[in-house]
Amino acid sequence: MAIAAVDDGGHPLALIRLDGAAPASAYIAQEKARTAALGRRESKVYEDMINGGRPAFLSAPLAGTLEGGVPVIVGGHVVGAVGVSGVKSDQDAQIARVGAQSVVA
Repeated sequence: MAIAAVDDGGHPLALIRLDGAAPASAYIAQEKARTAALGRRESKVYEDMINGGRPAFLSAPLAGTLEGGVPVIVGGHVVGAVGVSGVKSDQDAQIARVGAQSVVA
């Protein structure tokens, strides 16, 4: 799996790709984090909108519209995001949430 952290503008702060993780996982993790930071919500929201019949979101300038990107919120403000890729989607999101919560703890 790969884990990425970005600031509130979606700019990379950290990236780790674990041994055996596909190279594409690093790219996907960064894009999920960027989507969560810029959209100010979990990246799964966009996936749900697209799957729910709003395909127009496919044209949004966000490449990580899959589950696994979670914003980091401090004092009610998004200060960054964490994105994870490389395991099942719900597991990506679970790991990203733990990462996001650890930043503010």
